Formats: sequence, structure tokens, C-alpha cells
Amino acid sequence: MSSEDEAPGTRADRSAGDPESGRRASAWDAALRLLGVRARSRSEMLDRLTRRGFSADEVEAVMARLDKHALLDDEAFAREWVHSRGEYSRRGSVGLRHELRAKGIDEAVVAAVLTDVDPDDEYRRARELVERKLATSTADLSERTVRDSLMRRLSGMLIRRGFPQGIAYDVVREQLREHSQRG
Repeated sequence: MSSEDEAPGTRADRSAGDPESGRRASAWDAALRLLGVRARSRSEMLDRLTRRGFSADEVEAVMARLDKHALLDDEAFAREWVHSRGEYSRRGSVGLRHELRAKGIDEAVVAAVLTDVDPDDEYRRARELVERKLATSTADLSERTVRDSLMRRLSGMLIRRGFPQGIAYDVVREQLREHSQRG
């Protein structure tokens, strides 16, 4: 079995013989270190290895090896990214689309993954963000100018976080109405 056929992390991966194979092992090690931090898209991995100064041949060999061991999967990466950024960073589907494109994910994969985003969950996340902001607000919502200003600020916050405009305006309108009825 050649070193190319062995699983990642085996002794063959750390070929210590000639300088040429040592350099290739360094590219492989760099790729594994990058994957140890978090999953990467194919485009990200290509970019990071290239920026680290590895030759095109070395990068190509490492990419082939990563593929062979199924260590890069753009669809799985995109699904995990959407789940993580949606739940923990409270990002909306529009923002997630932009982030995935920036990571080099193919548009067809982006579209497929974003169809799994539950509109009710997205609405809930937006509502939770606005509720948190309003919980500390001492604004007098009986004044129209204050209410309009708050509407713009909160809607803008949601839109910057990547929520669709329709959801942003609906959530803010609903929350301002509820908040003014409580207070």
C-alpha cells in the first residue's frame, strides 16, 4: 500500500525521507490543521494552501488526497454552516447565502441547502433578536417619531444580519405593537 492509499494520520503521511516528500507532507499537514479548526469548503482550502506558498502541484495533490479520503464536502460544509450560523450567530437566509457564496460554494448547493431553512425558525430568531433589544429599551412608543425611528433601527439591524426585508419589517412591527401594549 502506498502512502497515498493510507488513511490520514498514519506513519506514511509523515514521510521524513527526501525534501520533496517532506514539502508535500507539510502541505498535507497544513490542510489537516486547517480542517482541525473547522470544516472548510473546497474553495477555502485551495485559497488557504495557495496563500501559504505551496506550489500548484502540491495543492492539487493535497486536494486530490483530501477528496480521496472524503475530507472535503461542500454540501455537508454548507449544511453545517447554515445550521451553526443560523442558530448561534442569529443570521438570516439572505446573509447565509452571501456567506456561502463568499466561501466559494456553488450556487446550486447554496440554493439546495437554503431550502432546508425553516421560515418559522428564521422568524423566531428574528423575533428573539428584536425582543432582546426592546427589553432594554426605555423609548416612549406613544410618540410616532420615536416609534418610526425604532422601526428603522430594528429593521436595519435585522437586515444587516441577513434576514429578508419582509421578515424584518413584519417582526419589528409585531414586536413594537406588543411592546407598546405591555408598557
